[in-house]
Amino acid sequence: MHATISTEYPEVTQSPATRPAAVSSPPRNIAVDAYRGLVMLLMMGEVLSFYKMARAYPGSLFWHVLAYNQTHVEWSGMGLHDMIQPSFTFLVGVALPYSIHSRMRKGQSFGKLLAHTIWRSLLLIALGIFLRSTGSTQTNFTFEDTLTQIGLGYTFAFLLAYCRPRWQWTALGAILFGYWLAWALYPAPGPNFDYAAVGVPADWHHNFSGFASHWNKNSNLGQAFDVWFLNLLPRASRFVYNGGGYLTLSFIPTLGTMLLGLRAGEWFRSAAPKIPIKRFLIAGALLAIAGLALHFTGICPIVKRIWTPAWTLFSGGICFLFLAVFSWTIDAKGYRKWASPLVVVGMNSIAAYLIAHLWEDFIVNNLHINLGYQIFRVFGAGLEPLMLGTAVMLIYWLILYWMYRKKLFLRI
Repeated sequence: MHATISTEYPEVTQSPATRPAAVSSPPRNIAVDAYRGLVMLLMMGEVLSFYKMARAYPGSLFWHVLAYNQTHVEWSGMGLHDMIQPSFTFLVGVALPYSIHSRMRKGQSFGKLLAHTIWRSLLLIALGIFLRSTGSTQTNFTFEDTLTQIGLGYTFAFLLAYCRPRWQWTALGAILFGYWLAWALYPAPGPNFDYAAVGVPADWHHNFSGFASHWNKNSNLGQAFDVWFLNLLPRASRFVYNGGGYLTLSFIPTLGTMLLGLRAGEWFRSAAPKIPIKRFLIAGALLAIAGLALHFTGICPIVKRIWTPAWTLFSGGICFLFLAVFSWTIDAKGYRKWASPLVVVGMNSIAAYLIAHLWEDFIVNNLHINLGYQIFRVFGAGLEPLMLGTAVMLIYWLILYWMYRKKLFLRI
């Protein structure tokens, strides 16, 4: 199953280090931009507050389904919201070979490319820390959010982009198996483990038993690392645990997600001007099945919050399937107009990320100051959060549309 694609680069088959530089820059990959736009809209869409709607209408299955998919699952499993971070990370990998070749066309040396990559990694880490520190009395050194996790692994992904595919697959296998083995060898919490001391209440029923308990919340290898590492840095108080169970070391299997995206990006390039939809579908199915097999056999559970190897495989498979659907719809069938609102957001993903994290309170406060509260209750008090969130989302999009029209794209 192949179809024509508008790809940013011409067909090549060599590694990035040996491919000849292209002369011109063909159009962007619209399917990738649209997928990225959907991911950012899902993140920005938290302002719609579906959980408040579920509370207002407790008997409505519709609002409960939407609320479930706008929040992260407690521990194992997956909702749509859980696919935001892996999709964003996966698409960073997809864009990596494009970025490399764009700079190679401009005559940049490997050394200059590496220096820029390291700078980009440090900037992503710093930006993540900055956003996490907003509202704090001092710098909040934390490394589990999306930007810092990508930043910690990005330089390694760049270096692996210069390896042959078999070595990239080997690196992926080594990363996931080595990470799994390290967790499996670390002592599991015993029957008398004090979960309350690490923020896990007694009525929390999501922990595993048996071998899978190596991946229980705040009682694992990653937790032990953070208790040591994060307390080396300046803090207002001693770090004891992360309330959501998130970990610094998750950047290691997150690198695996980036490598899956890297392979997708190279498949795009090597198949150009066609798109390997069948390859995406097969990879997606195999990866998702592998993740499910690890989960249901008890070898390794699917837990997004700690980015288990099973989650890397399962969510990576879902990312491939998303990519296949967008590519088939936009490139194979030629349905592009519907994707335009997504592309507006997807082409400015860093700006969208910052707007959602920094401007929400400012916009909400000004809407209330200038328009009052009553206008958002026009359809009843129960729908007020949705109406307010819709207004905020529209403002988000209009800002990004203005930037799109003015060709103002925030790049790192």
